[in-house]
Amino acid sequence: MKWTQIPLGPLQTNCYVVSDGQNCIIFDPGEEPQKIIQYIQTKKLKPLAILLTHAHFDHIGALDAIRDYYEIPAYIHEKEAKWLLDPALNGSQKWFPENPMRMKPADHILVNEQELTIGGFTFEVFETPGHSPGSVSYYAKEERLLFSGDVLFQGSVGRTDLIGGSESVLLKSIDTKLLTLSDDTIVFPGHGPVTTILDEKNTNPFLR
Repeated sequence: MKWTQIPLGPLQTNCYVVSDGQNCIIFDPGEEPQKIIQYIQTKKLKPLAILLTHAHFDHIGALDAIRDYYEIPAYIHEKEAKWLLDPALNGSQKWFPENPMRMKPADHILVNEQELTIGGFTFEVFETPGHSPGSVSYYAKEERLLFSGDVLFQGSVGRTDLIGGSESVLLKSIDTKLLTLSDDTIVFPGHGPVTTILDEKNTNPFLR
């Protein structure tokens, strides 16, 4: 499994394109859809789906553009399904009142933790609330790749002062769902550089 990180928009939100050399999955297309399309066309990939870690505005800004261009489905957790349609919930109304985001409903709603298989890709879906109530992390077990959204960063954790956020819930999610993974698991956060579970155990000041 190959991957590339594409920081997008004013907050440099990480979009990830994960491929097997032919097909690909897109994580969190937050902004600048042309950058995503250009990369996919350059690599001659066929997108199969869009997986959302959560529905904050900076992670969904290019959702409809990418979904419509490739005619592929989008997945989100049930607790944030309505956020795609509501600028007050996804935060765009507060931060960008001149351009509130109202996306189309997701094509697939994730209910509870599960194993998700799309084409040749399989991910374990972990419910990891705290940054937002419907935050999920996607784990490719065989390759030990974790797409954590805004739950866990290099040297930091997600903010908890937004709608539905909770510091205690966030830290519990990290402790019980993420830090139990193997130390060599590569963590792909929603912002900033890639890290590993071992590095965060050893150096992340929020986890001590």
